[in-house]
Order: sequence, then structure tokens, then C-alpha cells
Amino acid sequence: MPESETVIRLEGISQVYVSEREASLVIENLNLQVEQGEFVSLVGPSGCGKTTLLSIIAGLLTPTAGEVKVKGKRIEGPSAQIGYMLQQDYLFPWRTILENAQIGLELTGTLNEQSRERTRELLAGMGLAGTESQYPSELSGGMRQRVALVRTLATDPGILLLDEPFSALDYQTKLQLEDLVSDTLKKSGKTSVLVTHDLSEAIAVSDRVIVLDRNPGRIRREFIIPEDLRNAQPFYAREQPGFNELFQALWSELDQSEEVRRTGESDEPEAGNA
Repeated sequence: MPESETVIRLEGISQVYVSEREASLVIENLNLQVEQGEFVSLVGPSGCGKTTLLSIIAGLLTPTAGEVKVKGKRIEGPSAQIGYMLQQDYLFPWRTILENAQIGLELTGTLNEQSRERTRELLAGMGLAGTESQYPSELSGGMRQRVALVRTLATDPGILLLDEPFSALDYQTKLQLEDLVSDTLKKSGKTSVLVTHDLSEAIAVSDRVIVLDRNPGRIRREFIIPEDLRNAQPFYAREQPGFNELFQALWSELDQSEEVRRTGESDEPEAGNA
């Protein structure tokens, strides 16, 4: 598969939420492409539509306008080729770790000896060998989140959607999982989209960071992460020259976005918005 192949294409995406009292435009005319094997992070103020975008890409939500294409085919519902990892692990307490990790395989009808063995290998690769017969209550939060990642990877999706998967963890565990997930996804060539409020995390794990405006959500600016940062493990990327400058540039964009909102100008399209 060519490296330049577009795997995810959002074309003219708009999303309106309607309540009894009002209609709210959450995302407006958003266009985005994600290439094969690319890791893209979405950052922006609360309410800018980041999680809504993930739900649209996953086929869980039909956009009010526009369309989503994955590998050239329009997405019209959930697909086995797209894995979705959330902030909470949502492990079933009455099922063992191995049984939890195999849920996706059961739902897709692909559970067999070969896929079961691959799941065991994934657990071992995540440092969870020997936990297969344990229950979620016996594991730490970080270990449970590793199980959730194995569950997502077990069906071998080509695309991973990650909605703040580390935000509920303590800082040390979060950094360890960032390294582990980044290495795992790079080695397997997965195409990934991460939603996060942590700017340093976005820089450390991504090839590209997209800053979204709020009210409604539009692409405000795109940052291409320099190669030396991309090639470093997330933990060490934070120590690389240029990291702090990039962090400040991202922070400045978010701060300007908030300032525009506070002065009542957020309804005006930004020049260069996609």
C-alpha cells in the first residue's frame, strides 16, 4: 500500500445538534485527510467537536452534511476496520482478562484458536502475560487500559480512534502507556487519530496536530511535527530541541481561539480554514 494513500477523508463535514429549545452548529464545513500509517491528534477547547468528529469517523454518528470515506468507500455505519478506544476501559467485571480482550472477536465472529493465540501474544506484548485468567478488579488502572487497547487491536483494525485514552491515569502511568501505544501502532503501521487536551502528549506522539476552533468547530491551524520529534519515543521527545517552542505555538493558537470566542467574533470564518 503506498505511503501517500489517503485512508480517512472528511469532506464538507457539518454537524448540528437539535434540542427542544435550540439548534447548535457544532462542526461547520470541515475537510480533513489522514494518510496511511499517519498519527494525527485533534486538540482544541472543550465543545469544539473533537469527540463528535471521532464518532463520525467511526460511523457511530451520521453527519448533518458532508461525508466520510475510508479507503475510498463511504462510511455508513460501524466498521470492523475501525477500532475505537475510550477514556474508560469498560471491561466487564465478570469476565476474565482474556475473555474481555476477545469480545471484539466474538462480536465479529472471528474468534478461533488462531485469533485467541494472537490475543494472548498481544497481552504478553503489553506486559500482561500471566493475567489472562484474572479479573479486572485485580488489575491497576494502567493495566486495565492496556487490556482495553489489546481488545481494540485484537480484531486487527487498520484505523485506531483514541478518545483521551490516558487522561484518567496518573502521570507516570500515562507516560509509560504513551510510549507503549506509540511503539505498538508504529510497528503495526496503524493509522491513528487521537483526541486529547494534553498539548505535550499531542506533540510527543503525533505526525501532525490539528487545532480546532470552537462555535462551530473548524480547522484553525495544522502543525507538522518535525522528524526528530516524530522519531523519538514520546517520553524523550519532550526533551528534544524545539519541543517547547512547538508547545508554545500550540498554546498560543488555543489562547487566540479562546480570545476570539470571548470577544464575540467566533462566528466569522478564519482565513485559511479547511
